[in-house]
This record gives sequence, structure tokens and C-alpha cells, in this order.
Amino acid sequence: MKRLRFAGYAALFDKADRGGDVIRRGAFGRAVVAGPKGIPLLWQHQPGRPIGRIESLAEDARGLRVIGRFTPEARHAAEAAALLRDGAVGGLSFGYRVRAKQNRPGGRELTDLDLVEVSLVTFPMQPGARVHAVHEEESE
Repeated sequence: MKRLRFAGYAALFDKADRGGDVIRRGAFGRAVVAGPKGIPLLWQHQPGRPIGRIESLAEDARGLRVIGRFTPEARHAAEAAALLRDGAVGGLSFGYRVRAKQNRPGGRELTDLDLVEVSLVTFPMQPGARVHAVHEEESE
């Protein structure tokens, strides 16, 4: 059985999303220190549709970079993986709770967030938040 992994950006820093919010570098600091354990990979933000897990997350100059792994036995993982392989879906997004923000005209400046989940989505809130590499490997 093959296992699919991907890398991409779940969030981009200093760019307004479709709702006008801007995420600043350091907003995911606690999540990065805590590590990816317990951060699920969901299909389209649906808690009842887990498709894998996040293996790695880090902030760099561009945004929140993640590496995810599909769980082949997960009910919705095969559908999501097939659509990702085909290029039909490739957006990334994340669920969060705001810990610190500044209100500004047209949106918020988010400076401290609790990361709850990462999702493979059709339409990401930040258009540039996307999968940029896919790798398939034999599982053991």
C-alpha cells in the first residue's frame, strides 16, 4: 500500500486573506514549540473527516510550512489523496483560536494563535496557501 505525503504552506505571513485578516510571523510560535503531535489533518475543515496527520510544522519567512501524511485506512483519505494527485484540490487552510490581535480597517492583524487543525481544501482563505510538493512512498 502506498502512503502519500505532502509539503506546503497552511498560512502566509503579511498577506491579507479573503476576509481581510493578516497573520504576522510568530503567531504560531506556541504550536511550533509544542510540535505537530495532536494536530489533525482534516478534509475541508470537517472534524468528522480526518484524513491523516501533520508530521512537521515550522514558521519561516513566508509562512507556516507543514508536512502532512495521509492515513490510507482513513475513510476519506483515498478521496482526498486522489484529488490532490490529480491536481483538482491543492489548497491548505487551518483552524485556530485567536489569542492576540489588533483590529485594523478591513480586518485584523493576528499576532498569537492557537493552531487547532490543518485542512486540505478546495478554496483556501489565503489563495497562496497551497500544497507545493507531493511524494508517494511504500508503507511498511
